[in-house]
Amino acid sequence: MNTSTVTARRALGIVCGEARLASVDVLRKMHYANAAARTFQPLDIAVECFANDGSRAPHARIAGSAEHKLRVFDSIRDVERRGVTAVALPCFDSHLFIDEMQQNTTVAIVDMIAALFAHLRQRFPLSCRVGVLTSPLLHEQRLFERYGERVRIDVASVGVSGADRDVLRAACQSLIAQGIDVLMPGSTDSALSLHRLGTLPVPVVDAYSVYAQHLLAADHRKPARAIKLGVVGGVGPAATVDFMHKVVRGTPAARDQDHIKMIVEQNPQIPDRTDHLTGDGADPTLALYATCKKLEDGGADLIAIPCNTAHAFIAPIEARLRVPIVNMMSVTADYLCAAFPHVDRVGLLATDGTIASGLYRAALEARGMTQVVPSLAMQARVTNAIYGARGVKAGFTSGECVDDIMAALDSLLSQHIEVVLLACTELPLLFPQAVSVTRNGRTARLVDPTDVLARSCVEFTRGKPIATQANARCEKAPVDDAVLSRQMERGTAFNAELL
Repeated sequence: MNTSTVTARRALGIVCGEARLASVDVLRKMHYANAAARTFQPLDIAVECFANDGSRAPHARIAGSAEHKLRVFDSIRDVERRGVTAVALPCFDSHLFIDEMQQNTTVAIVDMIAALFAHLRQRFPLSCRVGVLTSPLLHEQRLFERYGERVRIDVASVGVSGADRDVLRAACQSLIAQGIDVLMPGSTDSALSLHRLGTLPVPVVDAYSVYAQHLLAADHRKPARAIKLGVVGGVGPAATVDFMHKVVRGTPAARDQDHIKMIVEQNPQIPDRTDHLTGDGADPTLALYATCKKLEDGGADLIAIPCNTAHAFIAPIEARLRVPIVNMMSVTADYLCAAFPHVDRVGLLATDGTIASGLYRAALEARGMTQVVPSLAMQARVTNAIYGARGVKAGFTSGECVDDIMAALDSLLSQHIEVVLLACTELPLLFPQAVSVTRNGRTARLVDPTDVLARSCVEFTRGKPIATQANARCEKAPVDDAVLSRQMERGTAFNAELL
């Protein structure tokens, strides 16, 4: 064989459904067509059949039933795990729910009926009416009529049970009497049996030969699907819920289906990030990586970690993933560039671990801003507000934890800080509606990195690129009035004088 005529190897799955003989026929015709082609294609083909042990309940064999649908879907998932790039489905009945299956798989399911109608349009362009021999159920559901409407082909169908020659012949005569120009099988029985009827006065389409040729010739790619957001949850648990709420709130949607697909791995057992950065606590890197891999395996296109401190560990993790992690520090610093172009000093309320990591300091300095943190005494109160017995991680959102944070805010305002980052994902829980704080006549804007992260993820699903590297740079940009107005609409000024 001349290797110059060999194309790249193609991996294809064939899911038989209830049509084992049809799958064999398609496989045989693919082999013959491939051998006869000018350019031979090396094929890796995985065949998946239903078990036929007689143990299934009768309703599980009903075409279009929930049991039938789930069995076909499980078979598709089985061949999907073998690394195929496309799945062939020679079972006509399974096309009742092919759109549902396509929406919930990561490989292309090659639509046999659409391929048949494309062949009709090309091979018989002057045909006015196509006759289809199908099953009673597909006839009742008008499956072929609906396909025909999409490509403006008039369809007349007849429902026939079984492969009895006399019954099929009578059905053909009925369709011919209705003025059809072309006859096409629309069930496994008719597709495998029409050759037994002899010569007919109209052309007859060999359905499985057409499908076999289509499987070899077409470039089967999965249609564009909705982006799925993966969320590393449990760091901490309440902050995860808060992040998801902000994603939902920030998504332009008129109905449930307009919202973003999310997969959440809620893993509160990930070791504490600050304990490791500032003491002898267990290293959370492996647990974070394992959680990200579960999200990747679950089909996530993007990963968000609603924990500021966890970002100190993401560099080696992201290097081993196939999907990006949104960098919370980068997107927050980019937001500050756009929203506060004249601010060069930014206050930071965060865990000891986040401060020790220097992640915000580096991101801000790369954009011409300086990080300002509380004094050691005030930082101790911030830590108590987060981790203390009556802190926000313990479920408190009023009392001692608020007093501690207000004291730290007061110290930052006394240094003429005009913008403060609530750079621990639990801290926004203490200010659910606040966008600014006033103390002793001084006012500072509060920026919530969780909200910035959520809006960045929403923007990504709508086609806007986002930062995934901590060293991403930006120049000071003109103030974005739209960004500021959206933030103001979502909250109110928080007057600390009233506490």
